[in-house]
Amino acid sequence: MESLDLRVLADVLAWKQAGHSVTLVTVVETWGSAPRPPGALLAVRDDGRVSGSVSGGCVEDDLIARIKAGEYEHLTHPSMVAYGATKEEAARFGLPCGGTLRLVQEPVKDTTWIEQILERTHAHQLVARTLSLKDGRVQLRDAQRGETLQFDGIALTTLFGPRWRLLLIGAGQLGQTVAQMAGMLDFEVLVCDPREEYAATLQMNGVTRVMGMPDDVVRDIVPDAHTAIIALTHDAKLDDMALIEALNSDAFYIGALGSRRNQATRKARLAEHFDLTEAALARLHGPVGLQLGAKTPAEIAVSIVAEIVQVKNTVVKKSGEAVALSSLDIGDSRITACALT
Repeated sequence: MESLDLRVLADVLAWKQAGHSVTLVTVVETWGSAPRPPGALLAVRDDGRVSGSVSGGCVEDDLIARIKAGEYEHLTHPSMVAYGATKEEAARFGLPCGGTLRLVQEPVKDTTWIEQILERTHAHQLVARTLSLKDGRVQLRDAQRGETLQFDGIALTTLFGPRWRLLLIGAGQLGQTVAQMAGMLDFEVLVCDPREEYAATLQMNGVTRVMGMPDDVVRDIVPDAHTAIIALTHDAKLDDMALIEALNSDAFYIGALGSRRNQATRKARLAEHFDLTEAALARLHGPVGLQLGAKTPAEIAVSIVAEIVQVKNTVVKKSGEAVALSSLDIGDSRITACALT
């Protein structure tokens, strides 16, 4: 799932603690050109306030209107709702290319499972949540990478993973620009720079400075498949320390600043003096970033962040975390509620 959906759960928890009633909506199946993938979340509060999305806004508007009209006041168990089952309905709700959405809507009663998911994903754990449509009961378990959303009309299993995380080695102008852009993409951004004259200027909301030498920091954060690491100091002593550890970790992306000649020299040095294998060195993105002809720090940051996103999305697709479009019959009798009337 996207880490943005964790923010939806955090909002649900805060709203419930403030005494609101909340309906949580999950995309379970799509046909055609659907705006949001299976697993996407939308939370609607009793006063119509929303968090997250399941479409471009058209479906959200209908759900808000129904909740404000009191149609969900007596919703006690999860149920199904479908949008865009016909061309006329797709046009009514603004769904592109005749797209269709099938959603599960559930009243949020107990928030214990939300607290546990937020706690476990913060610790970089993968969690599977199974919702029984019969009685609304929720069960959590450890998930394995490569699992996908599962729905059989009786139970819905969705996956919750940690936020994507970016560790930057270097707090200079380029590092700060990359940090700002990555933060806008909802990455958890960590910055390590033992050079106090650079790190002292790091004053950015949402960016955490990690103290220590680069190699120690990489080991301490235990990079997983949701972690990217980039060396940006242009100081071989600092960058190489981080890369030695990073290239033998589970990080999904590892990059380093420097020209092609610089990268070739670096790889030869790492192989000769630190016994890094050819396979490990092949994981290094260098020169870092997509080749955009970038010149300024901002343009270089764009190229770096764009390449991280490209690799991230490729990894997600290959691991099976992206769910293929379903071809089940929209007229299936398992739909227990329909918002098309």
